[in-house]
Amino acid sequence: MLNHKISLVFLFIILAIQSQGQTLLDTIALSQQKTLKSLAAATTQPDSVFKLDLSKQKHKVVPEEIRSFKNLQVLRLSRNKLTEIPEWIGELKNLQVLDLSYNNLKMLPDSIGNCTQLVHLGLNRNVIETLPHTIGRLEFLEVIELWDNEIISLPDEIKHLHNLKTLELRGILFSKEEQEQIFNLLPETNVFFSPSCNCKN
Repeated sequence: MLNHKISLVFLFIILAIQSQGQTLLDTIALSQQKTLKSLAAATTQPDSVFKLDLSKQKHKVVPEEIRSFKNLQVLRLSRNKLTEIPEWIGELKNLQVLDLSYNNLKMLPDSIGNCTQLVHLGLNRNVIETLPHTIGRLEFLEVIELWDNEIISLPDEIKHLHNLKTLELRGILFSKEEQEQIFNLLPETNVFFSPSCNCKN
């Protein structure tokens, strides 16, 4: 009976938020949502797509259809053949998890700063050289994974990520001085480096 009442409470909360246009589920409610792995199936119910996994599907561009999934909170596009992320990604304002690892991305668009609900940003195994200055707007961000990229520098705005718990930078060559600069920007964050080197000019 208690579980039934709790479920009704969640339903009323969801309906109330939906009436304002978009639905942002909490962790418990989100965990109960099905992860869709077919873009065709997702397009038949765009307002009910909360978790979408299109990993390992050989996409060369981010499918335009995703733009209509206004309630999307988890988007996985890892292990595809993406070379860029469209500016419209910033329209997905409810995204909490964005996994773009194992692609060929060189950069992120400035509009990523509009995804203000992001908690986890997965960018491992790309060729990214820096992050946009707008990254500093993502105040809820807890994890950034940049393992094995081509990072040359990080924007000073990263210091505004006060909830950032983990920054993964292993597999990237940094001098000791560059590592110290990053530590100084994020003194409360667990930053993971490979051993420092003197190979950067």
